[in-house]
Amino acid sequence: MADNLSDALKKLKITTTDSTADSLEGCLDCLLQALAQNNMETSEKIQKSGVLQVFASLLTPQSSCTAKVANIIAEVARNEFMRNPCVDAGLIPPLVQLLNCKDQEVLLQTGRALGNICYDSHTLQSQLINMGVIPTLVKLLGIHCQNAALTEMCLVAFGNLAELESSKEQFAYTNIAEELVKLFKKQIEHDKKEMIFEVLAPLAENDVIKLQLVEAGLVECLLEIVQKTVDSDKEDDIAELKTASDLMVLLLLGDESMQKLFEGGKGSVFQRVLSWIPSNSHQLQLAGALAIANFARNDGNCIHMVDNGIVQKLMDLLDRHVEDGNVTVQHAALSALRNLAIPVVNKAKMLSAGVAEAVLKFLRSEMPPVQFKLLGTLRMLIDAQAEAAEQLGKNVKLVERLVEWCEAKDHAGVMGESNRLLSALIRHSKSKDVIRTIVQSGGIKHLVTMATSEHVIMQNEALVALALIAALELVTAEKDLENAQLVQILHRLLSDDRSAPEIKYNSMVLVCALIGSEPLQKEVQSMAFLEVVSKLRSHENKTVAQQASLTEQRLAVES
Repeated sequence: MADNLSDALKKLKITTTDSTADSLEGCLDCLLQALAQNNMETSEKIQKSGVLQVFASLLTPQSSCTAKVANIIAEVARNEFMRNPCVDAGLIPPLVQLLNCKDQEVLLQTGRALGNICYDSHTLQSQLINMGVIPTLVKLLGIHCQNAALTEMCLVAFGNLAELESSKEQFAYTNIAEELVKLFKKQIEHDKKEMIFEVLAPLAENDVIKLQLVEAGLVECLLEIVQKTVDSDKEDDIAELKTASDLMVLLLLGDESMQKLFEGGKGSVFQRVLSWIPSNSHQLQLAGALAIANFARNDGNCIHMVDNGIVQKLMDLLDRHVEDGNVTVQHAALSALRNLAIPVVNKAKMLSAGVAEAVLKFLRSEMPPVQFKLLGTLRMLIDAQAEAAEQLGKNVKLVERLVEWCEAKDHAGVMGESNRLLSALIRHSKSKDVIRTIVQSGGIKHLVTMATSEHVIMQNEALVALALIAALELVTAEKDLENAQLVQILHRLLSDDRSAPEIKYNSMVLVCALIGSEPLQKEVQSMAFLEVVSKLRSHENKTVAQQASLTEQRLAVES
């Protein structure tokens, strides 16, 4: 065999120009046979012989040997060490050209060859995209959808290329959505559906393609799969149910595709998704709650859903997951409630429906994602709702848990949201009782630290809350404010040119309020605030300049 292989390689090198098709075929068959017996060793010999360069000239649509040459390239390129030599031999351009030919065997072997050469190389895959293979492959899928091997080759190629961001724009200009949905509808076998799913998922990350898939009828296919598999305990069906419902949620992430499926809350898709929430399948409960969270991305949808009883469904779902519940379902249901609580008109309705109490059941959760959504939901609910803010702010268990989470250094999101909720309880309740509860639970130092946050919105929320504390309960909070070095922090904020105008304004309002406390007033006097404040009288922001004049007068009087 080894002798035959050496002979074949020699012949190929010298006979390509003047060989007959038969002698070429014989040499190529010999190579294929050798590759079948020992791919790696044969590939090494092919590389050393220099015959790869010869292949470039053999890859022509007219030649009867083209399919075999492409097959040999596909086989050698299964070895990683052969991929660069194939590129260096200039094989990619002629292979790409062959994707335009009619012969199905040539197309199949060409697709395999390109797939293997470019396997796992984003650089080479990008090169293929720039050479225009995407529209060509989509066209091939449409023409040869009866040929299972070719269809599979196209799907594998799409799966690899769709991972690249640059491919999605090109896919969006083809009718890939239509072709994939058409193909999907024909499939019976689980493996084939799985293969199409693997292409659909990365493509559906693109908003334009999301809409195309919705318009091509993918949603109906997905709903059908859910219906067929929901009660099955077969492994394949469970996997299919998960993939279909996950993909459904992904389609709802696009604003246009989501709105199209919502259809003013009358859409059959929206109604079907609602029916998932009370389901016994955790996967469907999760997808249903996530879908609602996605539908709840604009005020109109949120108001419609709250008016039509979605809140009770979500609270019932949460109730099923309080004790040893499914964390992903808890997280999804809380996300949906948080989004629904954003429109002003929904807050009072949701509070009177008992959402705050339902959410508080998860205070014991040790899961940061659940903690994060719980905090966000409560913060949305109490926005401008004084009574609710007071009720929650006097809840010692809640406040103590918030203070504990304000120290969750490993979870910046939870830490940030806890601080923001503490501040919101004060800002929206303006209640002495709430301030006392927060002081007694040790929350003051966290509000002071929050005033130094890198986020202006958080700094501002902290300063407004601290100003209310100083105005309403200065004596109670005095010691904690002193220990937390609030005066020094305010001096720093006012001296720093980078501080936003609203930060400077609120810092001065707070300084004026702190003067009512003897120990804090002494600190203010000892830190040359007058000097810093008088400079701000010429600040370009009028409100800041006016507040600087007022603050300067107050400080002058007190000194």
